[in-house]
Amino acid sequence: MMRRDASELARRLARDAEAVCRHYLSKGRRQGRYWMVGDVRNTPGRSMFVRLSGPDSGPGAAGRWTDAASAEHGDLLDVIRESCGLVEFREVAEEARRFLSLPRPEPPTAPRPSAPRGSPEAARRLWAMAEPLAGTLAETYLHVRGI
Repeated sequence: MMRRDASELARRLARDAEAVCRHYLSKGRRQGRYWMVGDVRNTPGRSMFVRLSGPDSGPGAAGRWTDAASAEHGDLLDVIRESCGLVEFREVAEEARRFLSLPRPEPPTAPRPSAPRGSPEAARRLWAMAEPLAGTLAETYLHVRGI
């Protein structure tokens, strides 16, 4: 779950990479398709570059950065972590959500204890999860089988 959350936050940040850089790497400046700054801790200079545009993922993705002096690299979540001095992913995610104006995630709900197999409660739960078959592959399958 945490990996999926991190990937989604990184993608959302990358969609507005220049705004992220202006906020967290304020000592840098735009040069063409890149944001240039000294390092991920917002030191003045030009050895670190952040891609401001590109695909959502893979080589050349927007929001990915490399520091030519130190060989460090990462995404915009790493920029937030380092520039704000954060340690825990939870703190980084909260800061990213705050920047993106996203609501806090819902706390996970405790799973209901399982109902005894074959019990009326188990049958009620299955029925509650069921969805209408009309217009689905299941309807076609059952029709072809003559059921």
